[in-house]
Amino acid sequence: MPLASLRSFLCALALVAGALPAAQAAQPATMRLDYQHSGNALGEHYALERVLVEPLPWPGSMERTIDDSNRGVNMVEVVDIKTGKVLYSRGFSTIFGEWSSTDEAKTTTRAFQESVRFPQPAQPVRVRILKRDERGLFSIVWSADVDPQAPDVIRQQPPAPVKPIAIRVSGASKDKVDLLILGDGYTAAEMGSFEATARKLADHLFTVSPFRERAQDFNVWAMAAPTPESGVSRPSTGVHHASPLGTRYDIFGSERYVLTTDNRALRDLTQYAPYEFIEILVNNDTYGGGGIFGQFSTAAANNDWANYLFVHEFGHHFAGLADEYYTSPVAYQSNGERQEPWEPNATALRDPARLKWKSHVKEGTPLPTPWPKQAYDSHARQYQQQRAALRAANRPESEMSALFKADLAHTEQLFSSAPQRHAVGAFEGANYESTGFYRPEMQCIMFDRSQTFCSVCQDGISTIIDLYAGPPQR
Repeated sequence: MPLASLRSFLCALALVAGALPAAQAAQPATMRLDYQHSGNALGEHYALERVLVEPLPWPGSMERTIDDSNRGVNMVEVVDIKTGKVLYSRGFSTIFGEWSSTDEAKTTTRAFQESVRFPQPAQPVRVRILKRDERGLFSIVWSADVDPQAPDVIRQQPPAPVKPIAIRVSGASKDKVDLLILGDGYTAAEMGSFEATARKLADHLFTVSPFRERAQDFNVWAMAAPTPESGVSRPSTGVHHASPLGTRYDIFGSERYVLTTDNRALRDLTQYAPYEFIEILVNNDTYGGGGIFGQFSTAAANNDWANYLFVHEFGHHFAGLADEYYTSPVAYQSNGERQEPWEPNATALRDPARLKWKSHVKEGTPLPTPWPKQAYDSHARQYQQQRAALRAANRPESEMSALFKADLAHTEQLFSSAPQRHAVGAFEGANYESTGFYRPEMQCIMFDRSQTFCSVCQDGISTIIDLYAGPPQR
């Protein structure tokens, strides 16, 4: 093995095993607070479950502990009880937050497991959960006092059930963004396939800007606990499989929405790898995925569109990017209000002169910005009918993939002659709504199955990379 490769290999082993270099040894431990988040469309409640110390040191920088990105529906703050100083903060969103906008939440109360992780403090702290209000400002909705020396803090974890695999190691975790790729629905005999797929999709991520230009700011790890059967559950077709993470299709009644609601199983596995972000690969070929900002994302690993799914869903999880499409059915139920979204790539355009991405807009670009919306919508209605018919008939996935390819080709052709094809402006139709919300560019990977992020989304991603790995060296 060449010397450089040997050094990289030994560095990866050291990071995984915890035999960290001296500069990393000062990192505090990682604390995790597990809690229940329950309620319905009318209200919500929180209850503490447990506080524990994870096996690995804190993976993040102690120089960038405060989140100023203004992302997420929620924010966690860790506050020194004695002085009131905020020691750590991060924005995030939750599965409960999405579920509370569904029809089910109008008649049913449910509980979801959630966790927040933070560097272990030296003194008692107050962990506060904040929520964004109708003005877009954060206010406290729950808090719990945590004494790191309390006897009920769990300090010893079982042996790691599986070891993480080093996919890409660019440096010490504290200086990098650590992405953990998990597998669910892979048998013991399929572990080689999982690793190969994880490597392939990670490689693809770093061909897409701005991840391509910032590849050296990332470490990537992979880990999967074997399952008895291949694949994860897809209840709408009568397929049910047990899996360590409980990942499944048909979340909130959407056939393509893939998540796990077993947060404890997820965190009890991921604690054995350095990570700040998680993407779960499900060993299925049916199109599907999902992404929750600050929680995790998912993608069907064997689908023809796996590259797109991996990147698009990671955009949600990593940077809090909004979906810019509006013609596909979703579980979300609109309340009819048009509040300004917190996501960096969608706007209600209340005041065009104060557009949040105004610095990207060339002088003279009309706001709202015209585009062939009527023709696009007309084709989309036909396409969605065909898509629904294919799923209802449980047709082979190859037919769905062919429909997706034809739809993308039609969109490319339609947009090719539009005068504002490459302009940054405010294009109506975004955030699952045909009217009242606007996206920055006519086309983006958050709008359809194209290959690139628009310039505004790229900026939004770069902001989060800077938060975890620091700004790029000039």
